[in-house]
Amino acid sequence: MSTKNAKIEIYGADIICASCVNSPSSKDTYEWLQAAISRKYPEQPVEIEYIDIESDISDPKQKEMADKVLNDEYFYPLVMIGDEMIGEGHIQLKPVFNELEKHGYVSKE
Repeated sequence: MSTKNAKIEIYGADIICASCVNSPSSKDTYEWLQAAISRKYPEQPVEIEYIDIESDISDPKQKEMADKVLNDEYFYPLVMIGDEMIGEGHIQLKPVFNELEKHGYVSKE
């Protein structure tokens, strides 16, 4: 199976989500996911983008998702792969890895 360049979007803010007080920050989650994915799928390109929900967002689709997070429709950090919502609030690796493997990524572990 060929590897597809999946795009992961992580929506978050500098302030930790009120219901996620003991969870890592959005930026920590972004860095943690980058490290975990590059270890599990080395030499398989994955684009990971951090989107600050409180910043000026020019992409209409990203703006719509950020607005949903700001309007409490989702907790943050919110992880999206393509159009699939993979996790919100306290992020776990297994659903992220499962979705990447659906896109053709092959674990090296």
